[in-house]
Amino acid sequence: MSAAPLALVGSGEYLPVMADVERALLAGRPPRYVQLATAAAPEGDASLARWHELGRAQAERLGVEQVVVDVRTRDDADDPAMAALVEGAGLVYLSGGNPAFLAETLRDTAVWRAIVAAHEAGAALAGCSAGAMALTAWAPRMRDLVHPQQPTGLGLVPHVRVIPHFDKMLGWMPDVLRNALLHKPEGTTLIGIDEDTALVGGPDGWEVQGRQSVWVLGAGSRVEHRPGTTLTLP
Repeated sequence: MSAAPLALVGSGEYLPVMADVERALLAGRPPRYVQLATAAAPEGDASLARWHELGRAQAERLGVEQVVVDVRTRDDADDPAMAALVEGAGLVYLSGGNPAFLAETLRDTAVWRAIVAAHEAGAALAGCSAGAMALTAWAPRMRDLVHPQQPTGLGLVPHVRVIPHFDKMLGWMPDVLRNALLHKPEGTTLIGIDEDTALVGGPDGWEVQGRQSVWVLGAGSRVEHRPGTTLTLP
């Protein structure tokens, strides 16, 4: 895995509350902010336009160039022109929506290979909510959060599984944690990332950044890690 930072984010992409996290990811890197709202493509044009506008506003706050890679289908993801847009990125960001759709759309495509190459060349890489889940080996459909079917993510951090929006998710879907733990493969760590919070680092050394906490989850245990603390995920 690249020495460039990876950010797994619970929520808040492109919002002012997370600007400091995104600014730090771009620090010392080209001022080229590459954004993919692919996970929201099933929601339609209005949703994608909203993500693109949020990304534009955040890039403006940060004083960097917004580069939208408008991948909506696997054909888009295999388009060399789309893949070329990733080159020279300082930060590549996968925003929220449907984690399974995101992983299935990007897997083994020219755009995903370009993202991995950019990260290996020093670009920071971030995924928020669905984007964070897709970067692991677990990119579930929403129904699979209650009845897990071992869905497959992009596998960049295969030893981690993410429950984003953790401070809200258990209220929305109370069986998520129990089922995620029951179906967690041996050797993986399940983490909950609160809203407006990021876990930054990788592959094993990480720092909590943002407004709330990251939780390492086990059977009958929840270990809280507050902003500014570091942790190791074996």
